[in-house]
Amino acid sequence: MLEDKAIELGRMIGQSTEYQAVKRANDALSADRDAVALLQRLEQLRVDAQRLIERGENPSPEMEQQLDQLLGTIQSKAIYQGAVAAQENFDKIMSRVNNWILDGIKRGATSPIITLG
Repeated sequence: MLEDKAIELGRMIGQSTEYQAVKRANDALSADRDAVALLQRLEQLRVDAQRLIERGENPSPEMEQQLDQLLGTIQSKAIYQGAVAAQENFDKIMSRVNNWILDGIKRGATSPIITLG
């Protein structure tokens, strides 16, 4: 029973406007070669900086400047802004769903009635 309810909830989330919007936004972002290249370069620089920090070294000022510049460039792209906004909206609905589930758990834990079906 629990598995069936979880599958049904997942199906409903997958059909939600928020999920559909985040899927479309991510698909559009993935199709933008310039944005993908920027994101890949940004991630590589971030990983390189993290490795330096883990070794007890500081990223060079040039590396920090490059990171800031890449971040500013990608954040200025409308396609990226759309993906971020869609993800934030989806995260909000998932937070609400989690709160509803927690509320249901609390109610179920205090309910004297046991349902098995």
